[in-house]
Amino acid sequence: MQNVQVVTGAFGYSGSCIARRLLEAGVTVRTLTNSPGRAGELAGRVEAKPLSFEDPSQLAASLSGAGVLYTTYWVRFNLAGFSHSRAVENTLRLFEAAKTAGVRRVVHVSITNPSEDSPYEYFRGKARLEKALVASGLSYAILRPAVFFGGPDILINNICWMLRRFPVFPVFGSGEYRLQPIHVEDFADLAVAQGSNREHAIVDAIGPETFTYRELARTLGCILGKQRPILPVPPGLGLLAGRVLGTLLRDVVITREEIGGLMAGLLCTDSPPAGKTRLTDWARANARSLGKSYASELSRRRNRSTGYARP
Repeated sequence: MQNVQVVTGAFGYSGSCIARRLLEAGVTVRTLTNSPGRAGELAGRVEAKPLSFEDPSQLAASLSGAGVLYTTYWVRFNLAGFSHSRAVENTLRLFEAAKTAGVRRVVHVSITNPSEDSPYEYFRGKARLEKALVASGLSYAILRPAVFFGGPDILINNICWMLRRFPVFPVFGSGEYRLQPIHVEDFADLAVAQGSNREHAIVDAIGPETFTYRELARTLGCILGKQRPILPVPPGLGLLAGRVLGTLLRDVVITREEIGGLMAGLLCTDSPPAGKTRLTDWARANARSLGKSYASELSRRRNRSTGYARP
C-alpha cells in the first residue's frame, strides 16, 4: 500500500488535525493548499503542493503515488473570490484528478443531511459532491460532521465570546432546534481510521451530546460563569444584528443560509455518536480561555501566512 497520503488544507483547521494523526502513524503526508506559508508546526514535516484546480494535469501529478486523499476543501459562505458553486466545481476536478492519479481511497468531508433538493446551497453542493464521489468508481468514505469544536474553532468559541461580552444572548426563533458538535480531534481519528478501510462508508460524524441551541447557550454560559437571559428574536432581525456586528468586526458572523439550516434541524441526526469527547467536559477544561478573543473567518481567508490562533 502506498505510504503517501494527501490532505487538502493540512495547514488549516480540521486538515491539520488529520495531518498530525497521519504523521504520528508514520505516514508521509503531502498537502494541496492555497496557504503554503501557514505551515506553522507542520513546516518541514508535510510536503506542500498548490491546489491547481485550473490545471488538471498538475493536479493529478500532485496526487501521484498517493494511497489516500482526504478532502477538507470547502468554503463556509459565498463572498467575492470564493463561493459554494466554485468549491463544488473545484472538488469535482479534485475527484477526477484522484482517479487519474490512481488514488486508492478518498475520505471526503461533507455535512449532515445533505440533499440535492435542499433550499440551501451549502447542503445542495455537498449532496452533489457525495453523488459524484459515489459514482466515480473510487473507494470512498463520506464523513458528515455537524459542528466542530476544539482548538481554534469558530462557532463555539464565538458563542462564548458573545456570552462574555453581551448582557443577553439572542437565539433565532424558539432556539429549540438541535445540533451535535464533534471534537475536531475525534473527527481526525475517524477520518484516519476510514482511510485505512476498503469498504465504502457514509458516516454521520457527530459527538456524544445533543443540545438545542438554547440549551447550548445556557450550558456554555453556566460553564463560563456568564449566564445570560436567552432572548428569542425573529430570524430576520437576528440576521440584521449579525450583519451589524460583522461590520464592526470586519467579518461575516452569520448568514441567512446558516440560520435556515440551523432552524431546519439539519445539524442533527438520529445516528449513534462517532466521537467520544463531550463538549461540556472540554468546555469546563478550557473555560478560562474559551471565548476570550473573537475568531474571524475572513481574517483566516485573507491572511494566508499566519497560523490559526487558538482563541
